[in-house]
Amino acid sequence: MSKKMVTIDGNTAAAHVAHATNEVIAIYPITPSSVMGEISDAKSAAGEKNIWGTIPLVSELQSEGGASGTVHGALQSGALTTTFTASQGLLLMIPNMYKIAGELTSTVFHVSARAISAAALNIFGDHSDVMSCRSTGWAMFCSNNVQEVMDFALIAQSATLRSRVPFLHFFDGFRTSHEVQKVEELTFDDMRAMISDDLVNAHRLRGLSPDRPVMRGTAQNPDVYFQGRETVNQFYAPCIKIVQEEMDKFGKLTGRKYKLVDYVGAKDAERVVVVMGSAADTVQETVNSLVKKGEKVGVVKVHLYRPFPLEAFIKALPKTVKSIAVLDRTKEPGSLGEPLYLDVRTAIGEAMSEGKFSFNGYPKIVGGRYGLGSKEFTPAMAKSVLDNLKKAKPKNHFVVGIKEDVTNCSLDYNPEFRNAMDGTYEAMFFGLGSDGTVGANKNTIKIIGETTKNFAQAYFVYDSKKAGTITISHLRFGKKAINAPYLIDHADFIACHNFSFLEKYDMVSKAKPGGTFLLCSPFEQNEVWDKMPREVQQQIIDKKLKFYVINAIKLGEELGLGARINVIMQTAFFKISNIIPLVTALKEIKDAIKKSYGKSGDKVVAMNNAAVDEALKNIYEVKVPAKATSKLKMPPAVAKTAPKFVQEVTGRIIAGFGDDLPVSLMPADGTFPTATSQYEKRNIAVDIPVWDEELCIQCGICSFVCPHATIRMKAYDAKLLKGAPKTFKSTECKLPEFKGMKYTLQVAPEDCTGCGACVHNCPAKSKEDANHKAINMQFQPPLRADEAANFEFFLSLPDMDATKLKLDTLRGSQLVRPTFEFSGACAGCGETPYLKLLSQLFGDRAMIANATGCTSIYGGNLPTTPWAKRADGRGPAWSNSLFEDNAEFGFGMRLAVDKFTESARELVAELSSCSCKSCKPVLPLMKEILSADQSDQIGIEKQRERVATLKKALKGCTERAAVQLLPLADYLVKKSVWCVGGDGWAYDIGYGGLDHVIASGKNVNLLVLDTEVYSNTGGQASKATPTGAVAQFAAGGKAMAKKDLGMMAMAYGNVYVANVALSNPGQVVKAFIEAEAYDGPSLIIAYSHCIAHGIDMTKGVDENKKAVSCGYWPLYRYNPALAGEGKNPLQLDSKSPTTSFEEYAYGENRYKVLQKSNPEAAAVLMKKATAWTASRFEYYQKLAALSFEDQAKK
Repeated sequence: MSKKMVTIDGNTAAAHVAHATNEVIAIYPITPSSVMGEISDAKSAAGEKNIWGTIPLVSELQSEGGASGTVHGALQSGALTTTFTASQGLLLMIPNMYKIAGELTSTVFHVSARAISAAALNIFGDHSDVMSCRSTGWAMFCSNNVQEVMDFALIAQSATLRSRVPFLHFFDGFRTSHEVQKVEELTFDDMRAMISDDLVNAHRLRGLSPDRPVMRGTAQNPDVYFQGRETVNQFYAPCIKIVQEEMDKFGKLTGRKYKLVDYVGAKDAERVVVVMGSAADTVQETVNSLVKKGEKVGVVKVHLYRPFPLEAFIKALPKTVKSIAVLDRTKEPGSLGEPLYLDVRTAIGEAMSEGKFSFNGYPKIVGGRYGLGSKEFTPAMAKSVLDNLKKAKPKNHFVVGIKEDVTNCSLDYNPEFRNAMDGTYEAMFFGLGSDGTVGANKNTIKIIGETTKNFAQAYFVYDSKKAGTITISHLRFGKKAINAPYLIDHADFIACHNFSFLEKYDMVSKAKPGGTFLLCSPFEQNEVWDKMPREVQQQIIDKKLKFYVINAIKLGEELGLGARINVIMQTAFFKISNIIPLVTALKEIKDAIKKSYGKSGDKVVAMNNAAVDEALKNIYEVKVPAKATSKLKMPPAVAKTAPKFVQEVTGRIIAGFGDDLPVSLMPADGTFPTATSQYEKRNIAVDIPVWDEELCIQCGICSFVCPHATIRMKAYDAKLLKGAPKTFKSTECKLPEFKGMKYTLQVAPEDCTGCGACVHNCPAKSKEDANHKAINMQFQPPLRADEAANFEFFLSLPDMDATKLKLDTLRGSQLVRPTFEFSGACAGCGETPYLKLLSQLFGDRAMIANATGCTSIYGGNLPTTPWAKRADGRGPAWSNSLFEDNAEFGFGMRLAVDKFTESARELVAELSSCSCKSCKPVLPLMKEILSADQSDQIGIEKQRERVATLKKALKGCTERAAVQLLPLADYLVKKSVWCVGGDGWAYDIGYGGLDHVIASGKNVNLLVLDTEVYSNTGGQASKATPTGAVAQFAAGGKAMAKKDLGMMAMAYGNVYVANVALSNPGQVVKAFIEAEAYDGPSLIIAYSHCIAHGIDMTKGVDENKKAVSCGYWPLYRYNPALAGEGKNPLQLDSKSPTTSFEEYAYGENRYKVLQKSNPEAAAVLMKKATAWTASRFEYYQKLAALSFEDQAKK
C-alpha cells in the first residue's frame, strides 16, 4: 500500500488520530490547542466517521473544568473519550485528572504544551503546564515533531487501553502544534491494527450501567483511604513495558521505530544532553554536525516521561559519558532543580546504588532552562550547552538563550553558529496581521509539499494580538528531511509585504548573500529606491541581492480585495523563485483559491483569480545602484523624548530586539508603565482621513466610532493658534457652550490604521458631491510629516476641562481626551470604541479588571499598552488575572477600595478633634470631605482639591491617625471599578463568578463586549453565538438560541442592565453614565462587530444598525432606581423591528457560509432564529409596558 504524504501541522496530526479513535470529544477553546477541537468539530459536522464507522459526538463546554467533567462522565459511562487543552486550561482539568487516573480509566488528552501565566500571560509554548500534572497518575508521553505527534497519538491510544493508565500526550505549543511539515498520514487500517476491539469492549463493559449497577466515587475515611491509593501501583510498571511493545508493534506496521528513550550521537560520547520536545530535534541535528567534526557528544531524547522508564533511560546512556546536561522547558522557583533534571539525577543515583549501571566515575550532571514562552532554541544554543560540559566545573542551574545578568546564570553562545542545511531553500515573509500573508504561505507550503517530492516545513511567528502587528512566515523546502524547529536567519528569499516595515524592522540582514528581496511598494520601480531608508539600501548593495517590487496594495484596491494582498504576493513569490514550474504553481494557487473562498461566493473567487493574473504582469526587477543615495534614515524605535524605561526597554521590543533584553531590565513583579502606545507609531495605514473643516458639523461621531482614538476633537482659545504649523486646520466652534472658541478635528497619521470607519459614518456630505464628506480618505505617505506635526501641536493645546463639558452627550464625551489610545486591535474593531468611551468618562478614577481575551491582548500585550493618562498623571489602573475569574478579580478590587475608603473616613473622623497647628486650619475641610457629593465630575474634582489640601496638612501632624491616613487619603475620592471582557468570559467560563458578583449588591460595573464568539482564540462559538451562525466549534451552524444574559441579570431586580450598540451613540453614553452612577452592580452588554463575523469592518456600525432594526439586538436600559419613583425600570430605547432578521444575518459570512454549504439546514435554523428574535422582542415590549405605580406607593 502506497504511503500518503500530507503537509499539515501538529494540531492537525493529533486531531486526525483523536477523531478517528474516539466516540465522544468534549472541547473548550484555548490557544494553541483550539485547532484540534475545531478540526474534530468540522469532521463530525461533515459526517466523517471514526474507525468503527460512527460519527463522534463533539460538544463544546463552558470551560476546561466543564470539558474535563464531561470527559470523566463519558468515560465512566464506557465511551472512548478525549479532549484537547493547554496552560491554565489543563490546570483546570487537574482535579478530574486525579479522578480519572484513580479510577484506572483509559483515555488520551492531547496537549499543545504552553506557558502558564505568572507575572505575565504568555500564549506560547513551554512545559510549565504539563509539568504541573506530574503527580496526577497519568502517563506523560512527549512528541518532538509533527510526524511523532501523529504516531504517538495512536501509540498512546493503544497503550492506554492495554494499561488502563490514562495518557497525557503532549507536544510543544506553537513550535510543534503550528509547525507545518510533510509527514506520512496514518490510515484507518493502521489505527485498526493498533487498537484491539477486545480492549475497547472491556473499556465499555467497565462503564456504569443500570443493567450491571456498581458504585464509584465513594468517600473514604482515614482507615482505608491510604490502602485504596496504593492499589494502583501494580499498573504503572507494566505500563512502561506496554508502551515499548506498542511502539514495536507500530514500527513493524509503519517502518517508523521508536523507543521510550532514544539516543543519537557518538557511541563513545562523553558529553550528553537529555531533553524532551522539539528541542530534541535541534540538539540532534547539532550533535550530528559536531560528531562529523570528531566531537564525542550525544543526545538522549525522553519520550515517555511518566511512568519514568528508569531502565530504558539508563540503557540509552553511553557508558563513556562523563558529563550530562539536562534541559527543562519550565521553571520551578525554589526547587533544587527543574523536573527532568531531578528525575535524571534520581534515576542515575538509583541505578548506580542498585548496581544496574556503572560509569567510569560518577558523571557530572547539570541542569538548565531554555525556551520558556517559546523563546528560540537554536543550534548555537545547543552547542553552548555541550560546550559548557567541557569545563572542569560546568555551570549548573543555568539558562540558555537569554542574558541573565542578575544572578549571572546564563550561558554565552555564538549566534553565528549554524548547522549546515545544504540543498534546503529558506524563505521569509514579513506581513501585517490579518493581511492574509500567513494563510497564503500555508497554501504555498502545501503546494510545494504535495506537488513535489520535496520535504517541506513552515512556521509562523506572530504575537498575541494576531491583527495589525507584524507576522513572519518561515518556509523551508528541500530534498532531505527537515528537522530544524527554529527560525530562519539566513534566507534565500525575503519578502516584505508592508512598505512601512522598512523603517522599523531589520529584515534584509537575514538574507543570504546573493539572495532575493521582494518588496510590496506603493511607489513605482523607478522611484522606489530613494523612498527606502539608506540603511536598507546599503544592505541590499552589500549582500548583492536581487531586488523586485510589486504594488500589491494598488492592485488589491483596483480588484476590490482591499488590504488582502496575500494572493498577489504569493504569485510573485512563485514567479520570482522558480521553486516549481510556474504553470503548476498557478494551477495550484487557483485551486487553493476555490477551496478557501468558494464558500464566500463566485465573485470573491473571481477577484482572487484576477489577482493572480494581474500579479504576473506587475512584478518588476529594480536595478540596484552601486551606492546608497537615500536621504531617509531609519528613525529611532521611539522618540528621544520618551521616558527612560520606554527608551531602554519598550523601544527595543518595538524594534524587534526584545530577545536581546537582559533580565536586569525587566520588572521583577511584572509592573509596567501605562501610556506607552503613543510611542509605537506603527504607521500601517495606506490611507488616512483628512478633515474638511468647512463641511464639518462637529457632531463627534467620527471620534466616537474610531477604534483607535486616532481622530480627536478639541475647542480652544484662538490665541493658542500662534505658532501652529502652516497646515494645521481650525474653524469656529459650533458648540453653543464654547461659542467664540476655535475647533479642530485632528488625525494621528502614524497611529491610524486606515480602517475608514470615521469616513463611512460621517453624516456631513457635500451638496455638490455626495461622495465628498467632512472627512475623506487620502493616500498617507505625502501627508504623514505634516499631519504628524499637526497632531503634535494639537496635543500641545490644553485638554478640555471635563467639569465644563456635558459628559452625558455624544459631543461632550468626545471632547474629553481619551485615556485608551492607539491599541493593537483589528482595524475597524467593534470593541475598542466602548473602552475609549469608558476612559473618557471615568478614566481619571477607573480600576479595571480585564478578563483574558481580545481586550487583554490589545490592552496589555507588550511592548505597549493603550491605557494612558491625562495631563495630571491620573488614568486607568489595569490588571489581568485569568479568563475565568475576572468578575471575582474586580470584586476583590471593589472590596479593597471600600475597605480603604471606610478606613480613611474613620481616620478623618478621628482627626476632626485634632488641635495641632497642622490640622486645626483644615478641620472644616474634613467635614466637607466626609459630606461631599461625588455624583458627577464636578463633585469629584472638588473632592480631589480638598483631599490634596488635607494631605499637605497631614504631613505636619504626628498623630497616629494622620500617619495612617496619608497613604489612604486618595480613597476619599470616588473610585470606579470595572470588570471588562468578552462574551466567552461573561456567558461561559466566567458566568458563575459574574452571577455571584451581581448578586452581591456591591458597586461593581461589568462591561461585556459581545462579539458572539471567542474572538482572540479564533472565533469559536460561545453561549452568546446566535442560532444559525457558523463559528469554530459550531461548523454546522449553532442550533441553540443565544443566552439572554441581560434578562438573567434583570431577574435580580437590583442590577443596572443596559443593552447598547454603536449605532445609537447617545444611548451608549447615557447607559455608561447611568451604570457608573448607580450605587450597586451594573452590567452593560455591548454589541461588538468583529472580523470573525465575515463583514467589511469599515462598515461595522452598519451591522449594529441592522441588528437593532430587525429586533435581534434590542436597545434598553434597566435602572432599578426608577421603580422606587413609580416608573418602569425597563426603558426600551429601540423601536419595533422595521427589517427582517434574515436581511441582517445574510449580510454576514458567519450566516451566509451555511446557506451556501447546507441550504436546507440553513433554512431550518433561519426560521428558528427569526421566530426567536420576534418573540424575544415582543417579550421586551411587554415588560417595558408594565406599570410600576404601585411600587412608588409602597
